[in-house]
Amino acid sequence: MKDNSRRQFIKNTIAATAAVTVGTSLIDSSTAFAGVEAFKFTQVTLPFKYADLEPNIDALTNEIHYTKHHTAYIKNVNDAIVAENIPYTSEKQFFDNASKLSAKARNNAGGAWNHNFFWESLRAPGGAGPQGKLLDAINSSFGSIDKLKEQFNDAATKRFGSGWAWLVADGNKLKIGSTANQDNPLFDNAELKGTPLLGLDVWEHAYYLKYQNRRPEYIANFWNVVNWDKVASRLS
Repeated sequence: MKDNSRRQFIKNTIAATAAVTVGTSLIDSSTAFAGVEAFKFTQVTLPFKYADLEPNIDALTNEIHYTKHHTAYIKNVNDAIVAENIPYTSEKQFFDNASKLSAKARNNAGGAWNHNFFWESLRAPGGAGPQGKLLDAINSSFGSIDKLKEQFNDAATKRFGSGWAWLVADGNKLKIGSTANQDNPLFDNAELKGTPLLGLDVWEHAYYLKYQNRRPEYIANFWNVVNWDKVASRLS
């Protein structure tokens, strides 16, 4: 991307992120309902340096994605919790009642959780692939890791507009699908249900600086930075 186009993209991205936070206020940690401290979503510490995923995901994208987009989701859902007197006390309760939430609370709760899950699914290139129980489950459900990737890539590529692709556990089987916007498979009314094991953000802000409209290339390179140990730890 030419320097001037890159600068304009960054400027537009930051401006758009700022726009979604207009009119909201920071939440004090002492905010409480009936004397009980309100539940708050928190942002995980990034488990890698911005440049660690290069050349698969570039440092600038990671920095903007984490410090602008993800931070905005965290702030906005916590603002909604206070403004709307949302009584839920855990992420699970939020998602069990996702269909009852306002658009602001639902979208930002999903964005907060999904991105925490996403960051923890990644690591620098060169790690081991799936092994042990996870590999057995993959082979049983899809036939091979290559078949899993083929189905996952298809779901991620065909998700129209913004959303996520997921690998989930459903009983004794693994399955693949996608959700729109910031929904996830834990939502009570999700398109895809199951325990999330791996998720890929296919919003344009996750890849556009490096890949522009080449989403399939971004998806293909994603496999080089998957933290399979973390995925395995999510399989009960």
